[in-house]
Amino acid sequence: MVLLAAAVCTKAGKALVSRQFVEMTRTRVEGLLAAFPKLMNTGKQHTFVETESVRYVYQPLEKLYMVLVTTKNSNILEDLETLRLFSRVIPEYCRVLEESEISEHCFDLIFAFDEIVALGYRENVNLAQIRTFTEMDSHEEKVFRAVRETQEREAKAEMRRKAKELQQARRDADRGKKSPGFGGFGSSSSSTAIITDTLVEPEKPKPTPTPTRPSGSSKALKLGARGKEVDNFVDKLKSEGENILSGTGKKPSEASKSLPAPANTESVHLRIEEKITLTCGRDGGLQNMEILGMITLRVSDEKNGRIRLFINNNDKKGVQLQTHPNVDKRLFTAESIIGLKNPEKSFPLNNDVGVLKWRLQTTDESIIPLTINCWPSESGSSCDVNIEYELQEESLELNDVVISIPIPSGVGAPVIGDLDGEYRHDSRRNVLEWCLPVVDVKNKTGSLEFSIAGQPNDFFPVNVSFVSKGNYCDIQVAKVSQVDGSSPVRFSTETSFVVDKYEIL
Repeated sequence: MVLLAAAVCTKAGKALVSRQFVEMTRTRVEGLLAAFPKLMNTGKQHTFVETESVRYVYQPLEKLYMVLVTTKNSNILEDLETLRLFSRVIPEYCRVLEESEISEHCFDLIFAFDEIVALGYRENVNLAQIRTFTEMDSHEEKVFRAVRETQEREAKAEMRRKAKELQQARRDADRGKKSPGFGGFGSSSSSTAIITDTLVEPEKPKPTPTPTRPSGSSKALKLGARGKEVDNFVDKLKSEGENILSGTGKKPSEASKSLPAPANTESVHLRIEEKITLTCGRDGGLQNMEILGMITLRVSDEKNGRIRLFINNNDKKGVQLQTHPNVDKRLFTAESIIGLKNPEKSFPLNNDVGVLKWRLQTTDESIIPLTINCWPSESGSSCDVNIEYELQEESLELNDVVISIPIPSGVGAPVIGDLDGEYRHDSRRNVLEWCLPVVDVKNKTGSLEFSIAGQPNDFFPVNVSFVSKGNYCDIQVAKVSQVDGSSPVRFSTETSFVVDKYEIL
């Protein structure tokens, strides 16, 4: 058998992908493929057609054709066997058999074709071996990627440096505008105004020598106009996926992990915080779950320094409690009251003091707050993934729930089926994010289905994040009173339950 070329073409003979295994000009290949549809006899069902010089062996692929161009003296049985292998390779790289999909994965198909045929003769390989060979690492490719990543890092660092320089120049110009009548660069360098809404971390301004003649307002205006360049650099950084510091100094991802502070607080303010760390197996089985909680007290009025906190501990999961060394441990053990060992002393003013902390560590699956069940199943060349959640702890209300599922790179976007909530496909990080604004007793279960090329192991580990205004371990402050018990003290409470790590491996 001598195989001249293998091609995927339209029914009109337009070549989408063509691989020549002997020396042939592009014009000859395009001419052979253009003539192919005209030679087919629609009245007969054949899988080959011949001319005076070549033989076409073909197989329909929906709206396309897989065509092998061979010599007339080749073995037709071997040709058909080779054609079947070519036809099975295409769905391995293309989710749908359409022109756009074939063009997008043309190089993957060419590499696979080269594994099947070498110098016009078929290699003794099967589909699994082709997949293995095309996925094998190349030392040259690793070196190239390492060099490219280094260049990208250097370019990003240069962009950040340039952005900071331009930001500093604009800040100097703004200070110059706020000090009219003094003129020149000297006035801008002596100003101490600080702009707090900068997009990048501010640097300390460098001293600028005062010129012999005032340069007037034109210099300051010229520097101020460069603010657009800063915005352009920031936009470039954002397009590369960089997190730019906002006026609050927090990254967007950090801001979403915590609840906003209450607007009005009393002179006695209590913050009840819990963090969960959970690792679970994909086939079930809780490997580890740890809850760490703390009550933090802040007193801002001296007259409320000598107080006691009455704790309601309704936890039935078996948490371990520990009080601050300066807290009367006997009083807490006997009456669940937090007070200082020396009643004559006051709690520190305007300081956050942790007075009680607790810890729960378990491998009991029945007390997982939110269970995640991910079922990937192979379906031909793609994988169908079903993922569902269920709220086990019905007393909780979870907000801003994001379930992040990794997806293979270079296979395009997933095809979404049934969906509760919303989804985001982050092609840069190769992650599908399933977003649910609220999960509570009224919305305790939900599911997501999608299909994409890949293997079942590609979709793990699954990560979960959420925030809640209610804590997991039922520990609350019932009331606050003066040490002498004369009168109750008004207090405010801030409760949060957040994720440190929530992973299904």
